[in-house]
Amino acid sequence: MDAQRQAANEIVRRLQAEGFQAYLVGGCVRDLVMGREPKDYDIATDATPDEVLKLYPNALTVGAQFGVVIVPHEAGNIEVATFRSDGRYADGRHPAAVRYAKTPQEDVRRRDFTINGLLLDPATERVLDYVGGQADIRGRRIRAIGDPVERFSEDHLRMLRAVRFAARFRFALDASAKDAIGKLAPEIHHVSAERVRDEIIKILTEGQARRGFELLDETALLREVLPEIKALQGVQQPPEFHPEGDVWIHTLLMLEGMRNPTPTLALGVLLHDVGKPPTFTVRDRIRFDNHVEVGAQMALGICRRLRLSASDTERVGELVRHHLRFKDFPRMKRSTQLRFLRMEGFEEHLELHRLDCLASHGDLTNYELARRMLAETPPAEIKPLPVVCGDDLIAQGYTPGPLFKEILQAVEDAQLEGKLRTREDALRLVAEQFPRTPS
Repeated sequence: MDAQRQAANEIVRRLQAEGFQAYLVGGCVRDLVMGREPKDYDIATDATPDEVLKLYPNALTVGAQFGVVIVPHEAGNIEVATFRSDGRYADGRHPAAVRYAKTPQEDVRRRDFTINGLLLDPATERVLDYVGGQADIRGRRIRAIGDPVERFSEDHLRMLRAVRFAARFRFALDASAKDAIGKLAPEIHHVSAERVRDEIIKILTEGQARRGFELLDETALLREVLPEIKALQGVQQPPEFHPEGDVWIHTLLMLEGMRNPTPTLALGVLLHDVGKPPTFTVRDRIRFDNHVEVGAQMALGICRRLRLSASDTERVGELVRHHLRFKDFPRMKRSTQLRFLRMEGFEEHLELHRLDCLASHGDLTNYELARRMLAETPPAEIKPLPVVCGDDLIAQGYTPGPLFKEILQAVEDAQLEGKLRTREDALRLVAEQFPRTPS
């Protein structure tokens, strides 16, 4: 038993010893029933926040207005929530009124899905199931507790969560839940961009990204949250390069091939060809002129819309902008190759290229060439220490200005090509290639 579960069990036992009802609840119980290791542990109790605070004075009251306090623990914080029966949801996220409940039955009926409505008493290891969650786990179903339209209207983000859970666990989405999402899909625009972003990233990175995006499409959510991805459907590609089919199928195959991707790589994969629909033309063959730069600008816009951090937004834009450079890798000068290899996050560029190849023509020649070069070239050769600097040029009589950048790049090119190693070699090259104009 891990330390966080021990900590959660101890809190439950202490609450029970004080005469309160207390249980592990929600996703941690679901995961334990499914034989998975929970990421965190939540507790439901009939103790009020004030009563919990008396037992744990150092607890954090971040969500106390909703009956939630956080008990800090070195193994991981434990959320302790008072049984409640929520009133009407006025804003599509928060209940307008919170009424504390006396029984766990009342508490679980206001939760989202049956698989998340289970409770566990650590003292007896008995699972309390008032909503049919265990049967739905066995039947591999995602089903809302009660009326799905009502559940999804209470918190519109639950529509994305339903898709995510169905994809993550390879469960079916209950027909009534699927119908309800189809009707309510436009309401997702009432959810903050940050919350939508977090769910999309989880769908992309939890191991079943292809299934997740197929479900987003089937439930009409895709056209609401990422219309640029919906637009990939039906956009044909040159069969000699893309025998797999249209841009949508190509992207799904890449999503399917991902293994434990970072969020930026996953978004780079998703968006790498987003510039193809607006640049589609047919001349001698199907072409997508300038789709890389168009796609990079679109990707930046999408990432900003989803409120990604500036650094992650820049990384995703770079992944899209450079994803076709590998086709020229064998013909690049060595200096250009090494500059490419030392790009920030090059491993992500390399992996995106591998996935791109496997989801189309299958030729990994350039991938292997770049991968070997990266593995076999010492870091000091990929990014050598400069042998001359601006002060050296000034000492040689050059006037600071835009020419300095050109001179220093020429010197570094020669370094990367193995044509010079010393300061003296570099100054000789500068004198030969950039002769000073007599004053």
